[in-house]
Amino acid sequence: MVDDDASVRRGFSRLLRSAGLASRAYGSAESFLAALPAAGRVCILLDITMPRMSGLDLQAHLEAQGAGWPVIAISARDDEVARATARMLGASQFLRKPVDDEALLGAIAAATRAAD
Repeated sequence: MVDDDASVRRGFSRLLRSAGLASRAYGSAESFLAALPAAGRVCILLDITMPRMSGLDLQAHLEAQGAGWPVIAISARDDEVARATARMLGASQFLRKPVDDEALLGAIAAATRAAD
C-alpha cells in the first residue's frame, strides 16, 4: 500500500494481517518506486492524493513500465475526474476513505483473482 498518512498505513496493515494477507507499506510514491516489489502476487492499494508524486502519477508510471499489477485507488476526495483517470490508468476499483473493511478485502480478492 502507498499512502502518505501513517495512521491509514497502520490501519490497513492491521486489517490485511487479520485477513491473513501480507503487506508492505510505503509513505510515498517515491519510496515505493525505490523498493519495487519482486514479481509475484501483488495488489497495490494506492492513495490518489499525495505530495510530490500523486497516486495517479505513480499509476501512470507503472502503466508506462508495463508493471501489470492490479491497483485499487483510494482517496478522501471523491470526484469524477479522479475516478475516471484512475480507471483509465487501469485501477480495478476506486474506494472512498474511510474505506469499509469488507469492501476493501472484497476489492483485493477480486483484483487478485482477475490478475491470475
